[in-house]
Amino acid sequence: MGLVALAKKIIMTMLTGLLEKLSGLFKQKVSTSLVKARPYVGNVEEKAKELEIVFYPDLLDFFYIKNKISPLSYSFVRKNQLVIVEEQMGKLLIAMLNPFDLEALEQVRLITQKDLQVVFTTQVAFEKAIEKLFHQKENEASEYIASLQQNQEGCLEDLQEGYDLLESVSEVPVIHLLNVILAEAVQQGSSDIHFEPTEQGLEVRFRVDGVLHMRHTPPLELQTQIITRIKVLARLDIAEYRLPQDGRIKLHMGQRQIDFRVSTVPVAFGERIVLRILDKNNISLGLDKIGMDSLLLSAFNKLIRLSEGIVLVTGPTGSGKTTTLYSALSEINSSEMNIMTIEDPVEYKLPGMAQIGVNPKIHLNFAKGLRHILRQDPDVIMIGEIRDKETAEIAIQSALTGHLVFSTLHTNDAPSALTRLVDMGIEPYLLSSSVLGVLAQRLVRRICPHCIVLYQPSDQELKEIGLEDVKRGFYRGAGCEACYGSGFKGRHAIYELMYVDHLVKQQLLLSADATTLQKVALAQGMSSLRQQGAVLIQKGITTTSEVLRVTKVLELC
Repeated sequence: MGLVALAKKIIMTMLTGLLEKLSGLFKQKVSTSLVKARPYVGNVEEKAKELEIVFYPDLLDFFYIKNKISPLSYSFVRKNQLVIVEEQMGKLLIAMLNPFDLEALEQVRLITQKDLQVVFTTQVAFEKAIEKLFHQKENEASEYIASLQQNQEGCLEDLQEGYDLLESVSEVPVIHLLNVILAEAVQQGSSDIHFEPTEQGLEVRFRVDGVLHMRHTPPLELQTQIITRIKVLARLDIAEYRLPQDGRIKLHMGQRQIDFRVSTVPVAFGERIVLRILDKNNISLGLDKIGMDSLLLSAFNKLIRLSEGIVLVTGPTGSGKTTTLYSALSEINSSEMNIMTIEDPVEYKLPGMAQIGVNPKIHLNFAKGLRHILRQDPDVIMIGEIRDKETAEIAIQSALTGHLVFSTLHTNDAPSALTRLVDMGIEPYLLSSSVLGVLAQRLVRRICPHCIVLYQPSDQELKEIGLEDVKRGFYRGAGCEACYGSGFKGRHAIYELMYVDHLVKQQLLLSADATTLQKVALAQGMSSLRQQGAVLIQKGITTTSEVLRVTKVLELC
């Protein structure tokens, strides 16, 4: 009996151990499936040290990423959250967000038939790497246009809204061509894409840092197909080519959502289309992020925190007025305030604010929308633009009845804003009672940091800027691959802020002449746009020619 009992005990022990192993394997499998293709949540660097896995916070300098080499498709990389960055001694270096995803690693091993070495990375580093890896080459759109047979006819596939530009969605030539053009424009930081029909064909120009650059010239045979494809994406009437139309396209580029505002107009050789690129990743809201110096920032902050009155922002189209207003609203936004806007159109959706888009088709204009906003008990109102006397009168009445009103005007400088309102038919005494201040702004291009060199501007340029006595060095961009040969990369704002103080009010009641108002404001300490530009020149941020380009008209008035 003793031997039988001992044998039973041994068998039970073995069975228990086997069951524990099977349970552990089952739990491991479940755990692995649960964490599959998900990034690790927590401190990635600490977890990498704990697991003794190499951690890379940046992947852009690896060979495969720099040279856009990927043995794996975009869809596979995106789905499994991993990317091959380099080959070292016969092993592929795999950067992953989740090194526990053994199933994905096994698939990579089967696809590549090579041994793998896993490293840990972050979500931000991964997104930057795949965006660089799957962006088309610099001249891919041009090369593709050249490779197209002129007699090849493309057809339009069914609309697929919100698809990813980095992933090839169609082999139809026209669709693929438009995709690479849109992706290239976003990659180069363009704000607008112009499709202009000419007698010879279609010209495609990108507006980069405020200046248009010729990029592509697809053949005449593709003009109609490209225009039709854009209209299909924007859900416009493709049969209507005699009247202007407006629409919107929503697409993705990796994790980035890109909106395109579409405008078509009939011209001599067909339909001209302009796409305004609205990339939320490129907008930086906050008064401390839009380039104001400390003194002007402090003064403007005081204006926007007053309880009633009108604050105006002026400048030409594309000078950043809307971004400045959004930054001001974000600065004062709180749960205690009711902020409402009426815009044409609503470019960026801001949390905690009620935003209304005008709609001419149903006769909802600025004036009509503003009347209804006043019935919604607002504390702060933002009007996209004051275009007519009716809107101006309602805005002034709103300010006089206890509301803080923000709006924009298209004028050359700050004093001209008051002159423009008087020309619309607004009485000067109403302006002196309601307008708190006017901010004028321009955007100048920044010198590219990768190719900055010393140079000497002409004596005439220095005299016009007021820097003829400055002996220190000046800078410009020589042109390089990073700035596409322009010498500039990015933009910086210059401002002039005019307080409507006691002396300005007195002059306004006497005469609304812009030149006289400017003299009074300058005597009170206002810094002009050109003076602000001179400061940026001395700091090596921009050039004399660039400041003269955006302020030349001011000296001619």
